[in-house]
Amino acid sequence: MSRTLRVAIAEDHYLVREGVRRALTGTGELEVVAAVGTADELVEVVDRERPDVVVTDIRMPPGHRSEGIDAARRIRARHPDTGIVVLSQYADASYAVELLRDGNDGVAYLLKERVGDRVSLVQAVRSVADGGSIVDPTVVAALVARSSVQESSAIQRLTPREREVLEQMAQGRTNAGIAEQLSLSESSIEKYSTAIFATLGLRDEPMVHRRVAAVVAYLDEQGRATDF
Repeated sequence: MSRTLRVAIAEDHYLVREGVRRALTGTGELEVVAAVGTADELVEVVDRERPDVVVTDIRMPPGHRSEGIDAARRIRARHPDTGIVVLSQYADASYAVELLRDGNDGVAYLLKERVGDRVSLVQAVRSVADGGSIVDPTVVAALVARSSVQESSAIQRLTPREREVLEQMAQGRTNAGIAEQLSLSESSIEKYSTAIFATLGLRDEPMVHRRVAAVVAYLDEQGRATDF
């Protein structure tokens, strides 16, 4: 039986906060140790309670801008093993890029509509607790659908299949998960990944850093081509 994970929630709207709490505790698999309304309170409660995972909104008092991401960075600097799930109301590429810039291990970027999907939300919490990473498929799909990047872009030099593999990376899938999704072998995914890294000029970085850099480049390119 999997262990019960301890979770801290940050959301300034009471009804949404309670909705997240109920979604997480409804299965009995997770324990919510704190639910607060500001980013500063979240950092304080993480220092005190040491939860396994934090679930936070992006925009919170006082500025309602990117306080959740700022808090996530502070938390990861102090407690690098803490998983982070950031909830956003919008499929905004700039937020996803900022969240992933410091690394994507143990980090998820989900749309708030996932709060109503208890299974997906719980799975995301468990995934980041184990060091996994997730970018909401809706975010990736929206960026891909509205893409109009320049032909000179390094991303545009990827083959259609390499681009498919990179899109799957951006959704947080491992090589095994990508292979299953695209009906290819893991060795084929490894070859495509190597080609992607070479095209993006990421030859000399460790594997995990190259994956992060490739996903950030992809999201950043899509974000520049999308007017949200």
